[in-house]
Amino acid sequence: MEEILASIRRIIADDQVAKTEDAEPVRSPQPRRQDDDILDLAEVARPIRKPAPIEEEPIGFREATADDVIDFDSISFDDAPEPEPELSWDEPAPAPRQEIREQIREEVRQDARQEVRHEPYRDIRPEPASAHDRLTSAVTDASVHQAFGMLASTVLSHNARTLEDLVQDMLRPMLKSWLDDNLPVMVERLVRAEIERVARGR
Repeated sequence: MEEILASIRRIIADDQVAKTEDAEPVRSPQPRRQDDDILDLAEVARPIRKPAPIEEEPIGFREATADDVIDFDSISFDDAPEPEPELSWDEPAPAPRQEIREQIREEVRQDARQEVRHEPYRDIRPEPASAHDRLTSAVTDASVHQAFGMLASTVLSHNARTLEDLVQDMLRPMLKSWLDDNLPVMVERLVRAEIERVARGR
């Protein structure tokens, strides 16, 4: 076991020695010059070129003619007259608006007079029912009216009380009950008030 471990250690040591021999030596950095930090713009900038000259085209002026001259005296600044309507002898002249309106109104009035017709007034009254349309005969109607008349006279003769009498009879018990409940209290309160008034007057 110890021999195996010793052989493994020797192999590892040999590998480390071989790696150190194969590695290149580290180069030391060269010292920088102070001039390297200064940027020379002349080396970087492009050379300046002069712009090419612009060739100007010659402008030609033609001579003025008689057509180019404006005659201000011949110009009129007044409003131009409105053109008059052309009238033909074959066609009649148009009528004014007022005459057309009067003509239309007259036609409407004539149409209204023709449509409205006055009919004689008739007094329409319901016709009385004939004897054939009645449900009862004249004798039956007379007997019924007589019976109702007798009943009315009997009621009035035996009971001549009016509506006011009936209302009083209905209100009497209600008034009695209210007086029984409120009259003693009202009298007592009025008596006390009068006694206090007399006592203060002394």
